[in-house]
Amino acid sequence: MRALKIAATGMDAQQMRVEVISNNIANMSTTGYKARRADFADLHYQQVASPGSLSSRSGTTLATGVQLGLGVRAASVSMLLAQGSIERTSQDFDFALEGDGFFQIELPAGDIGYTRDGSFKLSGEGLLVTSEGYPVADQITVPEDARRISANADGEIYAYFDGQPNGQLIGSLTVAGFINEKGLEAIGENLFRETAASGAPTVGEPGQDGLARVRQGYLEQSTVDVVTEIAELIEAQRGYEMNSKVISAADQMLGATVQIR
Repeated sequence: MRALKIAATGMDAQQMRVEVISNNIANMSTTGYKARRADFADLHYQQVASPGSLSSRSGTTLATGVQLGLGVRAASVSMLLAQGSIERTSQDFDFALEGDGFFQIELPAGDIGYTRDGSFKLSGEGLLVTSEGYPVADQITVPEDARRISANADGEIYAYFDGQPNGQLIGSLTVAGFINEKGLEAIGENLFRETAASGAPTVGEPGQDGLARVRQGYLEQSTVDVVTEIAELIEAQRGYEMNSKVISAADQMLGATVQIR
């Protein structure tokens, strides 16, 4: 009976939806995290009687036909590209992006990763790095005797020294934008990797060509809305339950068929 297999695909789909929701809730406090959404598509249809085919010898045609669906499949898990709220931290090495784009991070293999997490630190050599120790690709080094640093909205970073009222420019943060940000590959540690679907990055100064501006002393919060996620979780749970009831009903119908004498 096809109903068993169709309902099984529905249960698989709702199980995947719950997994996506659970990952969102787990990352509700992750800096720069973008909530995900599971998208689904219907499976192939069995054409018992195709629409428009002849229905009689007189040449009349079927207006709708008979098309039996075979279930559902996962189509994608996509990012929701909303701007996260900006929270003040007052830390010199915290940076938030206001708008579209990503910070560029140099990965151990030499390729470039991309992140919205601007909670940077200093390495032992004074290099600006991520929490995992990966250097920012702009190679910004803070002098050991610098009293503090400041960054403007254009990404220019200045170091201030004792006895010098004016700051010294030590580097600039650049921002990378993509035609299709949803096509980036998530690799963990708040990092993404370029793919053929995302397109090549457009790198430029913050605030130029539609790229985000930089705000020092702030961090972008996760875009997860817990109330929405809980509502989605309840809906997914009920969908799973209804598909399981279809399996139970189909099983009872098969049982009744077997018992016929």
